Amino acid sequence: MMNFKIKKISYLFSVAVAALSFSQLAMADKLDDIKKAGVLRAAVFDSNPPFGSVDAKSHKVVGYDIDFAEALAKKIGVKLELVPTNPANRIPLLQSGKADLIVADITITPERAKVIEFSHPYFVTGQQFLVASSAANKLDAFADARIGAVKGTTGEQELHVRFPKAQVVAYDDVPLALTALRNGSVKAITQDSSILIGLLANAADKKNFKILPEYLSTEHIGVGAPKGETALLNVVNNTLLELEKNGEAAKIHERWFGKNSAAPEPRNFKISAPK
Repeated sequence: MMNFKIKKISYLFSVAVAALSFSQLAMADKLDDIKKAGVLRAAVFDSNPPFGSVDAKSHKVVGYDIDFAEALAKKIGVKLELVPTNPANRIPLLQSGKADLIVADITITPERAKVIEFSHPYFVTGQQFLVASSAANKLDAFADARIGAVKGTTGEQELHVRFPKAQVVAYDDVPLALTALRNGSVKAITQDSSILIGLLANAADKKNFKILPEYLSTEHIGVGAPKGETALLNVVNNTLLELEKNGEAAKIHERWFGKNSAAPEPRNFKISAPK
């Protein structure tokens, strides 16, 4: 009887180990899947210049994030497929398997890190306010105002923390938020400074607006990968470090944020592994 119990326990243990091994094999194979498919699907913005927008001449999606996505696909040795998204849909696209990576100006936060993996930061920026040129110059002047933000962004979250008395109005993308500012539905909108600079540079009525110098928060931007995909994340991180070392990362920044670009912003950071 004792022998039977021992054999039964041993059998159940073996089944459990086998099931765990199979589960581990089934999980974290995204890199192999990408190589077999011959395609890297990157979720990117197509209406948030200079990170990603449709070029008027070529009608292709171009931008800072697109250049990094292309570098990642080249490193893996596959073609790149761009999956247009907006801030609110970035993580759902990744979790549903419709995208392999998020390369769409996504800020690294502890909350997001619970559901997706993040690479080393490849861009550092800050949240600022875009307001009417006649408006006040201090953030605190908008403490109880209607303020526009993009759904699913850290800017939206930070507004609730910094200005609990403000009425935060969430929009699907930055152009819609700018329209709300134009028609007076909100008194300010918040977004990464680099995006606001690009937005204003392309606006026919840019003289009617200004970006406040004070930062709402500092944002570290990373590439998002599915949870548990260590092999894929390692390739992303190693590629980012290589791009920094060989100077290509600085060239990409100069292309989209250099002094001759539509959204000039100094590069006060380097891509490195967090300590």
